Amino acid sequence: MEALEVLFTRRSIRQYTDEPVTEEQVRTLLEAGMNAPSANNRQPWHFIAVDERERLDAIMEVHPYSKMLAQAPLAIIVCADITRSERYWQQDCAAATENILLAARALGLGSVWLGVYPKEDRTEGVTRLFDLPEHIRPLCVIAVGHPAEEAGRVERYDTSKVHRNQW
Repeated sequence: MEALEVLFTRRSIRQYTDEPVTEEQVRTLLEAGMNAPSANNRQPWHFIAVDERERLDAIMEVHPYSKMLAQAPLAIIVCADITRSERYWQQDCAAATENILLAARALGLGSVWLGVYPKEDRTEGVTRLFDLPEHIRPLCVIAVGHPAEEAGRVERYDTSKVHRNQW
């Protein structure tokens, strides 16, 4: 799939088949995340690839909008080492997250971004569930799997939001 096709057809997918995500696909997704831009090249990200059913089910107990994990065979938790980037870790990890979402689409997988930070209850729940060290913050969970639904391209270009040279 061409790059622009991936960009324009990426959608949040919440229904998955029972087909597993391969180790090669997981590696590609994580490699895509690690190739994101990063302020001062600090690369504060860490990733937890979760494919154990008990762990996926446990995430649903601490994140109220993660019910699709009942079907998803994989979750990727995007975290940051805040000692590497106190100021820009959210942007760096958001860029890594978007790379993973786009890579999933390019691989024919479906995915959805589930926000964790800055919601204290979600942040504390994920931190506790995965025993994160004090200097590690979870930004989000990404549900990943083979899509059981297809969401087509949606035209979102809006000229009223484009300003040139000034507001």
